[in-house]
Amino acid sequence: MGSRTLRSLVALAGTSVLVAGLAACGGSSSGSAGGGGGDGKTLHVLMGLNTAYPQEQQAWFASTADKFKKQTGATISWETFNSGAEEKKKIEGSVIAGSGPDVYGVGTTFTPTAYSTKVAVQLTDADWAKIGGKAKFVPSALGISGPDEAHQVGIPFVSRPFVMVYNTDMLKAAGFAKPATSWDELTAQAKKMTKGDEYGLVIAYKDNFDPWKFIWGMSYQAGNPIVDGKTVKLQDPTVKKAVQTYFGWVSTDKIVNPKAVGWTNAQALAEFAKGKTGFFPMTSAVAAKALENGAVKGHYAFALMPTTPPGTTTPPPANQQATSILSGDNLVVADYSKVKDLAFQFVKLITDKDAQLDYYNTFGQLPTNAEASAFLSTDPALINIEASLKGSKATPFTGAWADVQNALINVVVQSIPDLAGGVPDAKIDSRLADAQKTAQTALDRAK
Repeated sequence: MGSRTLRSLVALAGTSVLVAGLAACGGSSSGSAGGGGGDGKTLHVLMGLNTAYPQEQQAWFASTADKFKKQTGATISWETFNSGAEEKKKIEGSVIAGSGPDVYGVGTTFTPTAYSTKVAVQLTDADWAKIGGKAKFVPSALGISGPDEAHQVGIPFVSRPFVMVYNTDMLKAAGFAKPATSWDELTAQAKKMTKGDEYGLVIAYKDNFDPWKFIWGMSYQAGNPIVDGKTVKLQDPTVKKAVQTYFGWVSTDKIVNPKAVGWTNAQALAEFAKGKTGFFPMTSAVAAKALENGAVKGHYAFALMPTTPPGTTTPPPANQQATSILSGDNLVVADYSKVKDLAFQFVKLITDKDAQLDYYNTFGQLPTNAEASAFLSTDPALINIEASLKGSKATPFTGAWADVQNALINVVVQSIPDLAGGVPDAKIDSRLADAQKTAQTALDRAK
């Protein structure tokens, strides 16, 4: 990677993901838009826990709260969530109670949930103006802000396109000039790299967020976006093939350290950083700090994840070549909040250019602010990360999607005890059938 990029990615100073106060009620009485008006008031913010950089996140919380206090006179109370299930529960709990965080930091795939529950303010032109206007943001980052341009609730905070990182020395030693572009080719390359205490792949099987993304991505590339109109298609053969491929890496191909069945993404990244693993798919620019501090420093590079689905070497049509889910975090303002003006001041603060660059320098998460993200197109070290951003595909915009992805997570969670010996097809079929029933019920309810 270029030295400029590394200085940015490794300069951890104090920043991370959104977090906030769901346990407490939304702040009291409205502040004045445009500055001040917050003396004696509290803004409650909910955000995802940054398990990779927890100390830096706490420092960012403190720094941001201090800036906000000086700007408005108001205090910020933070709360975090640590899984998709917890994220969904907190959103739905606020809907039932009619109180909770004033601002939610939600993963892009949970924006449809916030929209469908009507917990979020549907943004008007005046609302966008309060935070600097819609033109302030990278256009692609608005791709999952709402069902269409006229009905949006999500304000882009950070982009997190997924890529894979590979060990350049191991790839060369195995006789390959470049990393795989199909999932079958990746398996073959990883097998060539696996020997002794070295493994071709590292996978975070027990992560709270990542496993479903592999299955969705492979299925999408095979022509099945999983939700097709009014129908969930978790029992489609493409899904089963994706699950078999994902499980097979550790159980039958033996190209993943068996200990990985208990690893989160942060643990898998730490393992790759030791320098004895060929590939780590489903990572992002956030990984750079750990890589630069590990044995792999100077011996790794980022590449696009494969875009050709399992079972074929023929690339799918261009519109199916998903390099990543459209990933990142959106900010939504709670419709029940009594301090909406303070909420929009907070959103403006953390989406302005300098704040976005500071967040990137601290955590490696890409800016959604158009001016702040200009460097992406000029930095050679980020070429594949930018390409993944451009090739990302949005998950279906339905309030049922949270249930769909949690159902997929459950398939993985239930199968972990079987991974060592291989998950029988009958069990995969049964678990996908259960997931189909759960997800279809949620989709019917959403419709």
